[in-house]
Amino acid sequence: MSSAPIEHADGLPQPQRNQAVLTIALGIIMAVVDSAIANVALPTIAADLDASPAFSIWIVNGYQLAITISLLPLASLGEIVGYRRVYLVGLVLFTLASAFCALAHTLPLLTIARIIQGFGAAGIMSVNAALVRFTYPRHLLGRGIGLNALVVAFSAAVGPTLAAGILAVGSWPWLFAINVPLGAVTLVLGLRSLPHTRAAGRSFDWQSAGLSAITFGVGIAAVDSVGHGEAAITCLVQFAIAVVAGALLIYRETHMASPLLPVDLLRIPVFALSIATSIASFCGQMLAFVAIPFYLQSRFGYSAVHMGLLITPWPIAVAFAAPLAGRLVEHYPAGLLGGIGLTLFACGLAALAFLPASPTPFDVIWRMAL
Repeated sequence: MSSAPIEHADGLPQPQRNQAVLTIALGIIMAVVDSAIANVALPTIAADLDASPAFSIWIVNGYQLAITISLLPLASLGEIVGYRRVYLVGLVLFTLASAFCALAHTLPLLTIARIIQGFGAAGIMSVNAALVRFTYPRHLLGRGIGLNALVVAFSAAVGPTLAAGILAVGSWPWLFAINVPLGAVTLVLGLRSLPHTRAAGRSFDWQSAGLSAITFGVGIAAVDSVGHGEAAITCLVQFAIAVVAGALLIYRETHMASPLLPVDLLRIPVFALSIATSIASFCGQMLAFVAIPFYLQSRFGYSAVHMGLLITPWPIAVAFAAPLAGRLVEHYPAGLLGGIGLTLFACGLAALAFLPASPTPFDVIWRMAL
């Protein structure tokens, strides 16, 4: 394969394009599925490692936190050194960290491994859309973006069921061990097929990357401190550090020619409101997705296998509704559709909260599908 950088409009030749699409899809599947299976298996892992739910949640939080603080910097780094390099390095890191997770025998070791795995996943997720842009010719770009969205929805849907299947026949380390051979295959395909892109003629903005990491990292740590009942002064100091770092980041980004975070777009009222709504919606879904396994286990005594099967209707409903909403938005206001969706989401959570003491599986599935 030629290693020369390609232009956006050219795309890749058909055989190489197919391999690149498969590589990108496999990376997304690993990153998204790994988050979903950890949510389902969290009560099982916590019991096996003799950890309380409050502390075991860092198995999920560490992964998500690493992605949160590194997604923007890695996307910027991809423009500078090439999206292919960031993707492949992230893939290698993710695969090695998966092996580390499978071998971890204590909560601190598993949490560290999950944080490393999160940085690898951020390398994959931060540049996959950019790689799609250079993989497809311009007239097929919409098809490529649609395929990416479908892969994400499919991965989220299959994650709980996959976790249930693995836990039915093996122990939780196998949830992470399966990434090792899959990551190796994806790496070989990526070395052969992913497109080379032109590097941007600028240096990496380490200061903005550091401020971004401090803002999100310390901010999330502050929220966690409040949840664990830490001293008020500790929480206030953490919040203060996050606010100061965030203010410095915003000031710096408004004076940069190539900002890491284009905050100037937030001056557009519709854009700012849309971002705020998206953040609130995403936080609500993630909080519910993490809490529901504990809820089903502690209140109703469901096993990990049953929980995985019962949670599956949620992402399946998302995969079904997403393309339908995409078509409806061409004829109806996006705000109206989003409002209906958020209302159904809230109603579903309320219905789960008022489940009878001994619900049937149909009761749970119906409420999950909402």
